[in-house]
Amino acid sequence: MSVPVRVENAGAPGFALYVHWPFCASKCPYCDFNSHVRDRVDHARWRDALVRELDHFADLTPGRTLTSVFFGGGTPSLMLPETVEAVLRRADERWGLPAGTEVTLEANPTSVEADRFRGFRAAGVNRVSLGIQALNEADLRALGRRHSADEALGAIRLARDIFPRYSFDLIYARPGQTVPAWQAELRRALDETVGHLSLYQLTIEEGTQFHTLHSRGELVLPDEETQGDLYAATQELLEGAGLPAYEVSNHARPGEESRHNLTYWRYGDYVGIGPGAHGRLTLDGNKLATRTHRAPEVWLERVEAHGTGSHAVEPVAPADRLTEMLMMGLRLREGVPLARVEQETGQPLQAWIDPARLDGLARHGMLESDGTTLRVTTDGRERLNAVLARLLG
Repeated sequence: MSVPVRVENAGAPGFALYVHWPFCASKCPYCDFNSHVRDRVDHARWRDALVRELDHFADLTPGRTLTSVFFGGGTPSLMLPETVEAVLRRADERWGLPAGTEVTLEANPTSVEADRFRGFRAAGVNRVSLGIQALNEADLRALGRRHSADEALGAIRLARDIFPRYSFDLIYARPGQTVPAWQAELRRALDETVGHLSLYQLTIEEGTQFHTLHSRGELVLPDEETQGDLYAATQELLEGAGLPAYEVSNHARPGEESRHNLTYWRYGDYVGIGPGAHGRLTLDGNKLATRTHRAPEVWLERVEAHGTGSHAVEPVAPADRLTEMLMMGLRLREGVPLARVEQETGQPLQAWIDPARLDGLARHGMLESDGTTLRVTTDGRERLNAVLARLLG
C-alpha cells in the first residue's frame, strides 16, 4: 500500500530532525560513515541521552513544527523500538509532530532486525529504508553484507506488509559488473513494486577497507565508459518503470519522494542529534551550522554532563550558503529557485557568479534556467561534479 506523505506546502524546504545511531554489527568495507562496532550498548542510557540532546536543540527552536524525522546511522534497526518511541514522543511534545508526518528508519534486512519491524511501526515509524545493496550472493559477500539475497527479498516483502511506505538501496558499478547483469538486478528490484529506490554508484572513500584494497590494485572498479553505461542504463530503465530520478541517486514514483532528504536538498533547516550529527538552523535571520562530537562515548559523556555533545555553533557566511545551496539543490531535477538564493544570501545569483560563466555552461548544455529556477540538464546531472567546479570555482 502506498500512502502519500503529508505535505502542507509542496516545494517548501521543511523543518526536519535527524537522529544518529552510531552502532553497527560490523563495519562494511566501503563505508566511511560515523559507525562503530560495540559488544554491548546500554540502551536505556543512550535513550535518555538522545532525548536530552533533543531538548537542547528544542530550546533553541521554539514554535517550529517538524515535517520529517529520520533515524540514520550506523544501523538504527539495532535500536530498541522503545528508544524510537521515546524520541518521537519528546519531538512531538517539543516541536509538534502532526499525524502523517514522514518518519523514516534505516534498517538492515537481517532476520534479527526484521523481527523488530512491527515494534518500530508501533513506535511511530511509517517509512523504512532498507540497506539491501545487492541482490546476488557473491556481491553481497564482497560488500561485507551480513544478509543473503533471500533475506533481503524477505525483508522487503515484510516491510511492504508493515509500513505504509518503504525504500531500499542498491550499489552499482561494482567490480566486474556488466550492464546486462545490472539491468537484470534492477528488474528484479522493480518486481517488488517499490515506490522509491536509492541507487548509488560505488565510490572509494579514504579510510575504508576498499580504499586500502584499491590503492594496492586488489580492487578494480569498472572503467569510466562502463560506469557511464551503467548510469545511463539505470536512468533509462527506472524512467520507463515510472520511477524517474528526482535527485542524482534517488528515484521515486510521484508522491513517494523522501520528504526528509528533500529538506536537505532544498536547503531547509534541520536538527541533528547523536554522535557526529550535523544540523543547519536559521535563528534571527542567521544560518548556523551545528555538529556534535563524533566519538560515541565522548558524545554520551558530554550530553550527560552538559545536555548536548555539540561543538560550538558556527555561523554560515552568505557566500558559503550559496555554495551549500547550489551543491545540494542542483542535485535535484527541480533545481534551485532563484528567489531562494536571494533570500538566503541577500543578493541575486548574478551578483555571486559571473553571468558569462552561467551562459557558458548553458551553451554547452549543462545548465538551464527559465528565469525563476536554475537547474542542471540531464547531461549536466551526469557530470555534476564538473559543473559545480566550473560554477563555483
